[in-house]
Amino acid sequence: MSADLSWMIIRNSNAFLSKKTNIKKPFSKEPMNLTNLASKRYNGLVHDNSIGVESAPNNKGFTVITKKRKLANKPGKSLVKVNFTSGPRRSLFKLRKYLLGNSYRKDLIQASLRRASAILESQKRATLTLKKLGKSKKPDA
Repeated sequence: MSADLSWMIIRNSNAFLSKKTNIKKPFSKEPMNLTNLASKRYNGLVHDNSIGVESAPNNKGFTVITKKRKLANKPGKSLVKVNFTSGPRRSLFKLRKYLLGNSYRKDLIQASLRRASAILESQKRATLTLKKLGKSKKPDA
C-alpha cells in the first residue's frame, strides 16, 4: 500500500494520535516519529524508510531504529537497532555518517540529530550550583 493511501487512512484516527483543544497541530506518540507531530512527513507508520531515536539501555547513549525496505511485509523483522554509546560529539558524527551512508531520508537527518542531542543532554548528570552568601551587615548600635 502506498504511503499516501496509508496516511489518508490513519490521518484522523489512530492509536498514537493525541488531540487537544486549542492546539492546531495534533501530537503523535508513535515510536518512529522524530518530532512527535502528526504529519505525513514525520510519520513512521506509513513510510518504508523511517528512523527512530530512543534512549539506550542504562541511559548510556542512544539507540537508532531503522526500517529495512525489503522486509516491509514482516514488521517484526524489519526493524534494525544500532546503539551509539561513545561520547556525545562522536556519537552524533557517527549517526550522521550512518544515515548518509545507508541512504536514508535526508529530510529526517536533522530531526534525528536533534532528537539524539536532546537524549544525550537529558542523560547528563545534574550539577548542583551553590549561591555564595554575602557578608551580613552588622547593625549599628
